[in-house]
Amino acid sequence: MKKRGIAILLAGIMAAALPVNAFASSGNGDTGVPYVSLGADLNQEERATVLNLLGISESDLENYTVTTVTNAEEHEYLDSYLSSSIIGSRALSSVLVEGKEDSSGINVTTSNITYCTPGMYENALATAGIENADIKVAGPFNISGTAALVGAIKAYENMTGEQVSEENADTATNELVVTGQVAENVGDQETAEELIGAIKGAVVEGNATTSQEIGDVVDQAAQEMEVNLSEEDRQAIIDLMKKISDLDLNIDSLREQAKSLYDRIAGLDLNLNIDEEQVKGFFEKILDFFRNLFS
Repeated sequence: MKKRGIAILLAGIMAAALPVNAFASSGNGDTGVPYVSLGADLNQEERATVLNLLGISESDLENYTVTTVTNAEEHEYLDSYLSSSIIGSRALSSVLVEGKEDSSGINVTTSNITYCTPGMYENALATAGIENADIKVAGPFNISGTAALVGAIKAYENMTGEQVSEENADTATNELVVTGQVAENVGDQETAEELIGAIKGAVVEGNATTSQEIGDVVDQAAQEMEVNLSEEDRQAIIDLMKKISDLDLNIDSLREQAKSLYDRIAGLDLNLNIDEEQVKGFFEKILDFFRNLFS
């Protein structure tokens, strides 16, 4: 259940927010019609609970673009990352997305969501290319949440006639999974989101492109943040960052959309501009440590 919560939920939220571009301001002050994605397996009582947590009523829904998501659709999109048993058999999580004015950034709030932080959502949503949106995520009780993913994609495609970028959606989903797994293993969600965000920022800025360079950034960030990564987590981050490096992401946009997270990262005063001399110096420190240990 814990891995289910950490791994899936942001995946659902990431895709749930993909329609934001259809609602976002076009410069005339109109932020458009918001949309709600509801889990198809909610019973009437659960549906009423979720709508209340989202701040709307059944009668309000006529003013929203509404979609539902089935568990079968969840499996179609998520089976490549998670086992069927982890994804589960009921689609319950629901999402409300409202496009906001330019420079508003991505702002996420949650109800009955226990494992993923708003910062994890905001960082992955920025990877997906989402901009300027208020997003509420809710479950009828404490759940991991998967149901928002497919409905958001369907809503976006129906409203805009455009296909959601598979690369951005897949990478953002991957980012949520990796961030959640790192959070579980290091025992601190906030540290995990800061670590992934800092490394991603360095990669998007072009400071690392090859697997070796990305690995050096991961090592440097982990060292400076005093995080002990397993080899499995280290490799998962490298693989994720390789995918991120292939996307057309802009560092200024990332910092604007996930502002609260990147403000925290800036306060850490990390130095992740890896160059040859810095890498040599980093490994020289390691060698000195072992020399002193055995001298």
